[in-house]
Amino acid sequence: MPLADRPDWDIFCTVIDNFGDIGVCWRLARQLAAEHDCRVRLWVDDLQVFQPLCPRIDPQLPIQQVQGIEVRHWETPFPDVTPGMVVVEAFACKIPERFVAAMARCERRPAWINLEYLSAENWIAGCHALPSPHPRLPLTKYFFFPGFTRDTGGLLRENDLLARRRAFENSPDLQAEFWRELGFSAPRADALHISLFAYENPSIGDLLCAWEIGSQPVCCLIPTSRTLPAVEAFCGQALRAGDTVRRGALEIRIVPFVEQSRYDQVLWLCDLNFVRGEDSFVRAQWAARPLAWHIYPQQEDAHLVKLDAFLDLYCAGLPAAIAAVAQKFWQAWNTGQLTAGQWREFSSTLPALREHAVRWAQQLAEQEDLSSALVRFCRSKL
Repeated sequence: MPLADRPDWDIFCTVIDNFGDIGVCWRLARQLAAEHDCRVRLWVDDLQVFQPLCPRIDPQLPIQQVQGIEVRHWETPFPDVTPGMVVVEAFACKIPERFVAAMARCERRPAWINLEYLSAENWIAGCHALPSPHPRLPLTKYFFFPGFTRDTGGLLRENDLLARRRAFENSPDLQAEFWRELGFSAPRADALHISLFAYENPSIGDLLCAWEIGSQPVCCLIPTSRTLPAVEAFCGQALRAGDTVRRGALEIRIVPFVEQSRYDQVLWLCDLNFVRGEDSFVRAQWAARPLAWHIYPQQEDAHLVKLDAFLDLYCAGLPAAIAAVAQKFWQAWNTGQLTAGQWREFSSTLPALREHAVRWAQQLAEQEDLSSALVRFCRSKL
């Protein structure tokens, strides 16, 4: 295939963590196409899971063009295709040997990237961009680590993201319009607006109880996701998008699962965002709001080490007392041992955490974004 006909980027994604892996890959693909004028081919092994993030996806089509991206169903046997100029293995997924052999046969061999999971652990910077030669073929893979510091690959951030956030924050009309799109009117102004997006967690019921009996009104937005069974158990009824349940000081709103391009507005509407995995976690930081991260659980509690590493970094700029409260709350949430007292203590720190979240987002925005860093790095290897 002539160079002009090769895609610029091949991105491979296996759907492991429900929406997490495909969420990052889809966001990266769109940014590469929109901001770097790259021709991107995205290989996904589960289009059914992909569809809620992008309703234009047809799970029955093996090849389709969506938002300027060529989306391919990653099937077995793998087709005979010419690799792109850059090949990305997202999150250590194993690309087909047939494709690797084709990479080695290319006259101009691709830049091969293993895009790793996001972590704040200290060892990340030392491993970022390290080469890994193939044991048999004339190919070298490079490990690329997203991160929160300048010596890592950075975070996904569109060029206009912060400007769009400010425009939304400053426009009551845009906010009211989005509430209508969600199927609701704006909640009472004195309520604490919270979004709750998490994995299964035994503390969900305890948290809802704390909000129910609290002194401050709470309006909680809950998407139709893996949290819903616990919310239904708390409410004692089946729930679906559009439902509202009021108990004490708590108003629960079940919102539809919004496509990825609209999730930011949900975060911008809220005073506190509970998020999970990687993609929503990063977007919550760009939202410049207090957050609570439910990290993906791993065997032998390996995820708690990653959680503490981020907390150490994130809380470094906070007064010691507030940092201790935030760390205690996040740890209790992730171990499923949250109490009403911990919520009261955490909620009292929200004004200070809001100021900190704004500073943190500004600090991150001073670094190169992940897609730009990837493009720059790969050009140096071609």
